[in-house]
Amino acid sequence: MNAFLENSAALIDVRSPAEFEQGHIPGASNLPLFSNEERCLIGTTHKQLGSYAATQLGLELVGPRLGKLAENIKGVATEGNLRIYCWRGGMRSGSVGWLAKTIGLEVQLLDGGYKRFRNWALALFEQQWPLQILGGGTGSGKTEVLQAIAQKGGAMVDLEALASHRGSSFGALGLPAQPSSEHFENCLAICLHKQQGKSVIWLEAESAQVGRCRIPNGIWKQMQTAPLVLLERPTPERISLLVEVYGRQEIEGLIEATQRLSRRLGPQRTAIAVANIRDGNLEAACAEILDYYDRYYIKELQKRQMGFKRIAGEGKTAETIAEMLMQLEGA
Repeated sequence: MNAFLENSAALIDVRSPAEFEQGHIPGASNLPLFSNEERCLIGTTHKQLGSYAATQLGLELVGPRLGKLAENIKGVATEGNLRIYCWRGGMRSGSVGWLAKTIGLEVQLLDGGYKRFRNWALALFEQQWPLQILGGGTGSGKTEVLQAIAQKGGAMVDLEALASHRGSSFGALGLPAQPSSEHFENCLAICLHKQQGKSVIWLEAESAQVGRCRIPNGIWKQMQTAPLVLLERPTPERISLLVEVYGRQEIEGLIEATQRLSRRLGPQRTAIAVANIRDGNLEAACAEILDYYDRYYIKELQKRQMGFKRIAGEGKTAETIAEMLMQLEGA
């Protein structure tokens, strides 16, 4: 698996668009041999009439478009090299691999296909990782600190970036649609794989789900017992950071996200926050909403069985805090 993943050649997934959408190896392009409907039809034919009839149907469907498929393959290939996979490394990848070789490309097929990759990814989550968790109240700037750690050569995994969600009622605002949980796992597996051998890997403290993406159980359990560092900032700084992140979002989106919290905020506080958003006073709205998030955060922190360190972030840039955290690694 490592040799296949670390090859720099272009990566092609020849499964149907629906299979690809559900989850694929990160970095792959989808050049489906069959459409969703064709794949379903071939499966039905195989079940009712057997393998030979299904193979014949597949040949009839693909035959007229072999020329276009070859053109697309040629366009994707880098320096005449190509990696190809299907579900189990069977007929689909083998057929497209034959076509690629026919037009002069060097091809590497993934033995066992995407199914093998998924097993590899799931096994990766059960390994022990040197995780270090960065916690802190909403608006502490934890994500920016993680990004600064990466820029300074440290190891980190940005779960929120992988999930395309910031992990709150407001978390999806201004971001692309979330991946499936399966594809989130695939991206996480690749990130962890790249960090193998590191002495410390930083992650942000998260709930078990980041939006609709669930953190794999093996990693989630390790996060609960990993060393925790709390980044502490005064409330005015946190409000300023939140307004910087969310202030560019549409007002209606902010209001909808606030109203989703109404059962927890209470009707009076929700109404005040919404009125402030409509008036453009996002600082005041943040102050109302932060009270709920802080109470929830303190409650969750009290459940933690292990101790933690604190780091003062007041007046400090993300880069400075990143340096402080990286110094803690060897302490």
